[in-house]
Amino acid sequence: MTPRGRGGNVTTGVERRTQHKYIPATDAEREEMLRTIGAASVEELFADIPSRVRLDRPLRLPPALSDPELMAQLRAMADANVHSDRAVCFLGAGAYDHYVPSVVWHLAGRGEFLTAYTPYQAELMQGELQAGYEYQSMLCEITGMGVANASMYDGASAAAEAAVMAKDLTGRGEVLVSTAVHPEYRQVIRTYTAPLGLRVTEIPYRHGLTDLDAVARALSPRTAAIIIQHPNFFGCLEDGAACAELAHRAGALLVCAVAEPLSLGILEPPGAWGADIVAGEGQPLGNHLNFGGPYLGMLAARQEFVRRIPGRLVGATVDAEGRRGFVLTLQTREQHIRREKASSNICTNEALLALAAAIYMASLGKAGFRKVSELNLRKAAYAREAIREIPKFGLAFEAPTFNEFVVRTPLAPEEINRRLLAAGILGGAPLGRWYPELSDAWLVCVTEQRTKAEIDRLVALLEGLR
Repeated sequence: MTPRGRGGNVTTGVERRTQHKYIPATDAEREEMLRTIGAASVEELFADIPSRVRLDRPLRLPPALSDPELMAQLRAMADANVHSDRAVCFLGAGAYDHYVPSVVWHLAGRGEFLTAYTPYQAELMQGELQAGYEYQSMLCEITGMGVANASMYDGASAAAEAAVMAKDLTGRGEVLVSTAVHPEYRQVIRTYTAPLGLRVTEIPYRHGLTDLDAVARALSPRTAAIIIQHPNFFGCLEDGAACAELAHRAGALLVCAVAEPLSLGILEPPGAWGADIVAGEGQPLGNHLNFGGPYLGMLAARQEFVRRIPGRLVGATVDAEGRRGFVLTLQTREQHIRREKASSNICTNEALLALAAAIYMASLGKAGFRKVSELNLRKAAYAREAIREIPKFGLAFEAPTFNEFVVRTPLAPEEINRRLLAAGILGGAPLGRWYPELSDAWLVCVTEQRTKAEIDRLVALLEGLR
């Protein structure tokens, strides 16, 4: 970029920017640039791009805006979004509207922490490494597992990495995945594992729960793992201990995906009932909805699997003078060792979001974490019982739930959501998109954010539907 003239005008490529408009570069300027890069003409410069995809006219760009004009336009565009700050949210399905204490992002946003990436000169960043170590330790506490990594991209990719771990640990080539696992998790698992030759067999649900008889029939000496979700995609609580017994009897592992980690404040942790690997979504732990991302992948496993866990792990050690310190350890990633030996080709983690999760869990403490879980359970139970009493509405499944439940509706769920949105309410997730047999089913979520008055208003609106 070569500065020219006055008023901040600069030459850029083929155009020169002024305060309010772009003007073409002169022929002399173009020739100078072409000579510098060794091209005889602009056409030669773009010769490698097929002519059929080249734009043969100038870009149709509006005049440049001043900063105030641009900010006003961006605000107007942002105001077109409907989000949980402007509407009462009863939508979950893997992303949850929880209260985030102000301390979380006041601390996570501090300059010494504010990075989305684990630093390469890691040992110089003791504060961030300690935060990662604390996150891993807390994750082990809530899941009941022996070791956790420093985070992954999101719950779906963590579940897929768990499937790959199971393949590597058992030497087997098939995983059984319950159809009560989040549909998008299942899709990502298939995408991840297809190049690895790992066969994915889906197990049907029955009455909102994984069909254990179908699991027993599908198990074989090829099965590396059974993958379930708890609470599952329908909000129902699986019989994890029974799934673990089936898996272990066949020499396979049990992978538990957790999309709602706040359930672990009152539910028995997966490690206690026999899960070998726990994957999940950490967004509910101090991270906002963010219109779908970025999110936080959780992955924990039994201690003996530590050398096959993907991504980065932070370890505690002492230096030559006996002082406590933190280091990155066991980075079984394709960047650091031979590709064929790597346990994963993921080369990063969500350090900033893991930091927020650590601050969130630390600020709540054990009692606070349990209290938030209880509020989710009680408020969802209140809404569930109120909705089931509405004429022509009913529960799709009777299994116990945490903070989500499936409702059968007299109108198409999409139509219900359209009417609720006009009243300032984000409705539940229509399930027909993923389950054709549930085209009249609506997945409703109630978190600690919802008040009794908001729940009662939802019920009143549903009662008034015609």
